[in-house]
Amino acid sequence: MISLICTVYNEGRAIRDLLDSVLSQTLLPDEVVIVDGGSVDDTVEHILAYERWLPLRVIVQPGANISQGRNRAIAEARGEIIAITDAGVILSPVWLEEITRPLRQDESVDVVSGFFVAAPWNAFEMALGAATLPDLSEINPQTFLPSSRSLALRKSAWKAVGGYPEWLDYCEDLIFDFELRKRYGYFAWAPTAIVEFRPRRSLREFYWQYYRYARGDGKADLWRHRHAIRYGSYLIAAPLLAVLGYKQNRAFWLLAGFGFLAYLKRPYTRLMRAWERPLPGGIPLYFFEKAMTVGVIPLIRVVGDVAKMLGYPMGLWWRWRHRHKIPPHATDRDVR
Repeated sequence: MISLICTVYNEGRAIRDLLDSVLSQTLLPDEVVIVDGGSVDDTVEHILAYERWLPLRVIVQPGANISQGRNRAIAEARGEIIAITDAGVILSPVWLEEITRPLRQDESVDVVSGFFVAAPWNAFEMALGAATLPDLSEINPQTFLPSSRSLALRKSAWKAVGGYPEWLDYCEDLIFDFELRKRYGYFAWAPTAIVEFRPRRSLREFYWQYYRYARGDGKADLWRHRHAIRYGSYLIAAPLLAVLGYKQNRAFWLLAGFGFLAYLKRPYTRLMRAWERPLPGGIPLYFFEKAMTVGVIPLIRVVGDVAKMLGYPMGLWWRWRHRHKIPPHATDRDVR
């Protein structure tokens, strides 16, 4: 028995896109369990409209964060195979079949990683996807930590690691991945189990997204070295280079420019691949739109870095203030 679960909050019309894609699956779930965190819009009404087509169970738990919602949904699920996704995504038609295949065919498999890709609606969103999301070709299945937008596992595995960390509001799926990795080793890899989601609509939305992600890093004590490198680059290396450049000739600035372009090589490589795919409705990207995507990627990178540098210390401060409430195993950094 396969249970598909997710948790939602104020998803409104967007939840229909997800449920429509569930109906289009080549393998339908035996049940769909959705926990609503107390939406104040019409999310629940939209979900209930699908009861005639899907074996739905909707649980309303006001105030539940995403970890609490997922844990409640999995606890209520009747299936031993749990497929996990998020509101705001669209599942490819073979997603459920592919992400559960290793679990259905091999009893020794406990966790399966799927993948996720950007589905931009305009040129800015295309650039944002290229600047922030890896391509499938960049993934090393042995080190990849899947988002819970696209994940499947046995219910026994969820129980064995204690579920999602309910003390976290962001980065909860990474901590969950770490605990699963420590217990079960490498995850099975299902590269064709793909979900699509729309990137943030503006730089403002993107800033707050990355601020919250970095704050979650601080709360969970993740990626110390990455954040240290970022602070060192912006607060020490960049000012030092500016001072040296002021005293040197143009060749120095040319060299610094090439270094910055090297920093952007991977996003630009992804961007050129993205240009080959039309926007919704088959609309191609015109020359001036392509030029805009090239110019906005450096800005996206800088805005994202600034958001992380401001969010991370806020998370650390939260962690210090709540240090007595954090589970002891949450400080185990063996796989981080």
